[in-house]
Amino acid sequence: MKQQSEVRHVITLNAGSSSIKFALFELNGGEPVALATGLAEMLDTDRIIQVKDAGGAAIHQEKWQKSSGAAFHTEALHRVLEWRRGAFPDANVVAAGHRVVHGGIRYNAPVIVTDEVLHNLEALIPLAPLHQPHNIAGILAAREAWPHVQQVACFDTAFHRDHPFVNDVFALPRSYYDEGVRRYGFHGLSYEYVTGKLREISPLHAAGRVVVAHLGNGASMCAIRDGHSIASSMGFTALDGLPMGTRCGQLDPGVVLYLMQEKKMSADAIADLLYRDSGLKGLSGVSHDMRELEASDRPEAREAVDYFVFRIRRELGGLAAVLEGLDAMVFCGGIGEHAWQVRQRVLEGMEWIGIELDYTANRASAGIISSERSRVRVFVIPTNEEAMIARHTLAVLDRNVAAAA
Repeated sequence: MKQQSEVRHVITLNAGSSSIKFALFELNGGEPVALATGLAEMLDTDRIIQVKDAGGAAIHQEKWQKSSGAAFHTEALHRVLEWRRGAFPDANVVAAGHRVVHGGIRYNAPVIVTDEVLHNLEALIPLAPLHQPHNIAGILAAREAWPHVQQVACFDTAFHRDHPFVNDVFALPRSYYDEGVRRYGFHGLSYEYVTGKLREISPLHAAGRVVVAHLGNGASMCAIRDGHSIASSMGFTALDGLPMGTRCGQLDPGVVLYLMQEKKMSADAIADLLYRDSGLKGLSGVSHDMRELEASDRPEAREAVDYFVFRIRRELGGLAAVLEGLDAMVFCGGIGEHAWQVRQRVLEGMEWIGIELDYTANRASAGIISSERSRVRVFVIPTNEEAMIARHTLAVLDRNVAAAA
């Protein structure tokens, strides 16, 4: 039996503006195993933490009022630490792993957070204004709450940093590319996890030409060849490509010029429009939530879903062309994993590309939803960005130990 000192634990953190997703993982000689997952949220003046065990059963909940002058992230993480000490007093927590949306040119792999790293991440805030400030706030709060624990940043852009030049560049003067105006791609932690799971499920397909559709409140698609990202629907920021819950997706830059010149909108007002008031929410006037849109009888809700499906189908054809063919497709993310009607509408009529849908399997959200006759195999694989962060975090620590030996 292994000694307790040999068992290591990692806490993963995915900090947003008003919430922190967290999980406690254990590593005991194999893959990280989730012991608990939780969510800390701001709800008006209330703050709440909810924790579930590995089987999804609720094991802890607490609510408190906002404290005067207390930052949410710091306050919440101190409470998460107290919960962990009580629930898992013997946990040997060696690091906290953080999801960081943008790593820019510099970071193509996870790193231990230093003051220099934080400074560099702050410089990237304009490229991911919805996410980066809150990712950084989570890191700062974790440093304060857990000063003796290593902090590791894991980047959503890292998986895409080996793109071929033609999928990395915009047709602007070359100096902009050299200073970092590039197609970065996002959701990389999700794509990396799903690609690894596909390799376990079907190594032959994983070694081939695969399009993965990460569909949720944030949505993108990625062309992957032999486990490597070749092209992504997202670009310089997390606005491009598919329409999302509140983000516009692909947009003619002339629209931005029109909003500035004719509507006299400020940069901040345009940013709010494109990031927070567009996408499914803006197009439907109903909701950013696919479940509410599918349940609505308003024509605007139907049209918003129509556009979402149309853009996925268009992107699928384009990414298949980039790959020069298609061997498999994967759906993941909240919509990709659960919205069978969206998947059906995306895949109907796709026989020309080699996809034939199994309607019964699709309605059941089975692991494989293509028919036996389908030349292209279609999978539904639940993503797990937290597990990917835990793996990366432990790997970074191990590399540092090996380098110091």
